[in-house]
Amino acid sequence: MSRRWWIAILITTAIAISYLDRLTLPVAIDAIRQTIPISETQFARLQVAFLVAYAAMYLGGGRLLDLLGTRRGFFLIMLFWSLACASHGLATGVGSLIVCRFLLGMGEGGGFPAATKAVAEWFPVQQRSTAMGMINAGTAVGAVMAPPAAAAIITLANWRWVFFLSGAAGLAWTVWWLWEYYSPADHPQLSDGERAEIAEFADAPPPPGAKESWFRLLTFRQVWGLVLAKCLSDAAWYFYAFWLPKYLYDARGFNTKEVGYYAWIPYAAAGVGSLLGGSFSSWLLTRGMSLNLARKIALGASAALMPWVFFVTMTDVDLAIVLFSIAFFGQQSWSTLVMILPADLFPKRVVGSVAGMVGFGGAMGGVILGLVVGQILERYGLETGYQIAFAISSSLHVIAFLVILATIRRVERIEL
Repeated sequence: MSRRWWIAILITTAIAISYLDRLTLPVAIDAIRQTIPISETQFARLQVAFLVAYAAMYLGGGRLLDLLGTRRGFFLIMLFWSLACASHGLATGVGSLIVCRFLLGMGEGGGFPAATKAVAEWFPVQQRSTAMGMINAGTAVGAVMAPPAAAAIITLANWRWVFFLSGAAGLAWTVWWLWEYYSPADHPQLSDGERAEIAEFADAPPPPGAKESWFRLLTFRQVWGLVLAKCLSDAAWYFYAFWLPKYLYDARGFNTKEVGYYAWIPYAAAGVGSLLGGSFSSWLLTRGMSLNLARKIALGASAALMPWVFFVTMTDVDLAIVLFSIAFFGQQSWSTLVMILPADLFPKRVVGSVAGMVGFGGAMGGVILGLVVGQILERYGLETGYQIAFAISSSLHVIAFLVILATIRRVERIEL
């Protein structure tokens, strides 16, 4: 196996750890509530604290990666978020949990800009969506692990150890990262053949001091289209990801063990979606289709799966899990393709910055819908409130796809 795919496995592991870390609180919320009382609105605020910091660091993290480089930048990002995750285990009240969530979001916000930048450094355009699909599948690996792992740890010890052990996994990864990751030009274990192959598609290095400001990048309608599309689609995704375990507790009467038994299934479907969405787009390219059509056909097919989640509250629990699984599959197929578009459209020297702005938009969408859902549940009660929330979220990916069609008329390299 070529070195670039080992790099993809390394980054996939980091993304898996990030989702394990961020989903430990939603899965453990029932056990935490026995120690720290948390209302519906306070639960929403915990997610907002994470997402506000996540959005800010996603934006700043992209710039940080462009300035520091992928190797050093990703190391610092993972070190910070792993310590922030472990700090949850020391929380004594809602206030301290909010601070911990904020710090975790601040660290994790740099994860996907780093992944996008590494893919742009190591992979040719024909393989980028496949590589990003593999990396994005890491979200599902971490999310699949979170429910059963948290349930087992809570049974054997207590909820605080869920966070201590998750943080320790991230710290172990930083050692692997420093050992394995270098840029293609500097990697000591890269074969001469693969080094020459990468050099063929690598961008020419920018002149000293060359950079693009955010204001300059925001003059491109393609950037605005990606930011708005990500805002809409991630609003739905963060609602599903953060509120699924709580929905099973609230509306289906599950206990921690039952959540551990069922909640991993949609996340597993999300992993399959990550792999198939990127692979489908790559397959279309190998069949001679243009990059523009290969990306947009795969995006449209992904968005078409999302409205089915509207019917979740109208079915029995088994069918509800199936509908969640379809939505999670479609979302992560969609997410893989949206995350690779900055690398398709822009030179590598600004990919981290563009990806950061796109991620900022996504996190802010999650903030807005999270606050709205918390208020809806408080005002209308759990049954009606969840019906309204799923009705809103089921339409957002379709609208996002229309935004992409309107603002990115062709997927092709933009010369700055």
